[in-house]
Amino acid sequence: MIISESKLDVDLGDRSYPIFIGEDLYADTRLFREYISGNQVMVVTNETVAPLYLEKTLEALAEFELRTCILPDGEEYKTLDILNRIYTALLKGHFTRKSTLVALGGGVIGDMTGFAAATYQRGVDFIQIPTTLLSQVDSSVGGKTGVNHLLGKNMIGAFYQPRLVLADTSTLNTLDDRQFSSGLAEVIKYGLIVDADFFAWLENNMDALMARDPGCLAYAIRRSCRCKADVVEADEMEGGQRALLNLGHTFGHAIETGMGYGEWLHGEAVAIGMCMAADLSRRLGWLSEASFARTCQLVERAKLPTLPPKELSQDRFLELMAVDKKVLDGRLRLVLLKEIGNSLVTVDFEMQKLNETLSYYGS
Repeated sequence: MIISESKLDVDLGDRSYPIFIGEDLYADTRLFREYISGNQVMVVTNETVAPLYLEKTLEALAEFELRTCILPDGEEYKTLDILNRIYTALLKGHFTRKSTLVALGGGVIGDMTGFAAATYQRGVDFIQIPTTLLSQVDSSVGGKTGVNHLLGKNMIGAFYQPRLVLADTSTLNTLDDRQFSSGLAEVIKYGLIVDADFFAWLENNMDALMARDPGCLAYAIRRSCRCKADVVEADEMEGGQRALLNLGHTFGHAIETGMGYGEWLHGEAVAIGMCMAADLSRRLGWLSEASFARTCQLVERAKLPTLPPKELSQDRFLELMAVDKKVLDGRLRLVLLKEIGNSLVTVDFEMQKLNETLSYYGS
């Protein structure tokens, strides 16, 4: 497969924006000009990404009045205290409502920069330059922004769409294997929730993806972004269908919160959560044994875990899941599978079956 720059659009009326996918996009001045309306630009990045990609990004933005804000790297720093550093940098630089923030980094940087943009002077523009696979296929698209709280992941945030997303596949060359696999969890998710053909493609091409074949990787990113864009276009504020994107996340967020942010990568926790959701789905008589096996096998082929940490007891798991944003009127909502490519959001499941799943997984 041959890789080339491609573009797809997220159609949200006056909040619509393009996603460009290709190599060396972050250094291309022409891609920025159309989407930056003012003169002030602040690039927010972290200590890991800055030495790799900040210089070329600043060169591409050289015609603007530039500032940078470099944050520590890690999920454990996705907090209100660290977020305040962005506000401080903006205020010290006398940034106005015509400013643009540029998020250069993975999901943590994207979420925090987006939330800063949503709230600084009641809203300024921002651009996403995701540098991890997970952020390219998931967190940079759809406008979810925010920070974590000790009691729950992403519990403080806002829906706020970017002006532009540049998914630069060349940045994946410096991504370590663990982070790369973490991103594949979200890719697999799209096949499970809405796209059975894509799931089958992943089964046939997982070895090439693990070898980081450029053509296969670009295809997987584009198809994942298209799947997410379609869901977001139908339900931007997560009133219904968009919650399908949370397959595995209620279980996964419990793991991330319970074990301490940063101990488990987001994609690792989601991978386990997808296996647990698939297990519950088969116990409810919805998902076939064969499809459950296919799900877990594909997760394993992506070098992702399928078992939760033993440290979380069954009661602790349920306690953490009860704090999840998807709880509705005191009832736990889960994304479950009818079949691969056919999912639903439901409160209509037997708690006994959920307890059986938690027991089966040793929690």
